[in-house]
Amino acid sequence: MIHASSTSELSPPSQNRWHALAHKVLNDGRIDRTEARAILESPDEELLDVLAAAYRVRHRHFGNTVQLFFLMNAKSGLCPEDCGYCSQSKVSEAEIPRYNLLSAPKLLEAARMAAERNSKTFCIVISARGPTQREIDAVCDIVPQIKREHDLNICACLGLLTPEQAKRLADAGVDKVNHNLNTSSRYYEHVCSTHTYADRLATLAACREAGLSLCSGGIIGMGEELDDVVSMAMELRDLRVESIPLNFLNAIDGTPLENTSDLTPRDCLRALSMMRLVNPEAEIRIAGGREIHLRSLQPLGLFPANSIFVGDYLTTKGQLPEADEAMIRDLGFEITKGPEAAEPPACLNESVG
Repeated sequence: MIHASSTSELSPPSQNRWHALAHKVLNDGRIDRTEARAILESPDEELLDVLAAAYRVRHRHFGNTVQLFFLMNAKSGLCPEDCGYCSQSKVSEAEIPRYNLLSAPKLLEAARMAAERNSKTFCIVISARGPTQREIDAVCDIVPQIKREHDLNICACLGLLTPEQAKRLADAGVDKVNHNLNTSSRYYEHVCSTHTYADRLATLAACREAGLSLCSGGIIGMGEELDDVVSMAMELRDLRVESIPLNFLNAIDGTPLENTSDLTPRDCLRALSMMRLVNPEAEIRIAGGREIHLRSLQPLGLFPANSIFVGDYLTTKGQLPEADEAMIRDLGFEITKGPEAAEPPACLNESVG
């Protein structure tokens, strides 16, 4: 990522241009590539104005609510793909747990924990190119029981899917499928060679055709250019993705990208703000790496974003759930398990504070 430059003095137009951009979006306008890149290149002195502009748009669609997602690594390691960022890939030497698909009782126990932590959505994730017949059968069998016992939305992240598999998941009661674009089409070959960007688009198309909501986002900090981050945001807009997780590369030892990421907390906040202004109605989730890269600025991430993962990630630890709840409470925000979007408020707060 290219870090923003500093300026010694701000003129009134530079202070107000971000609110003008928010006004455009709030009046059903779309920001273009140049405007999106300008957000990523904005100087540190304007960061609070950028966040305030993103917050106006977030507040229109989600108020001050925060939705929690709970992720369960239902099958760890053993993946034949070579994604350079992933500790579970075949090229990773990271020391991680490796196990086949968890039993139904273990998945039910994880769902119970998700419900107890006020999560809205329970994410079932497996490491694989795509699910086997047995794995699809197991997921489709357990989903109705989880929904019946714990009243959770279900997001399935099972790798590449065929149209038939996507339909089976929809018929079983899965609400959405997570399949991240991860980066731009241009840069994708730099992070994975065992499948293509087009393969990922095909899975998203199959899920859309099956009536599933789409959860798709990406990772920043993998050595991509700013234009790649913008391209990913624009592609997600074109796909009308309902839920967008934005990850910040956790450069895990033993992976090909172990020494890659050089993100600052301000880079992360700019990327979240850009994603919000490009995708105003989407659920924007602060995902993996937030504790590492946002650090003490984590609370500011919830001004553009309206969702976080609570608890641990796939093979790495997250912040304690109690700390997340305190952070949300201290912001004056509210954890919700209700509708995706809030009613537009009577007025919009122009400032971050």
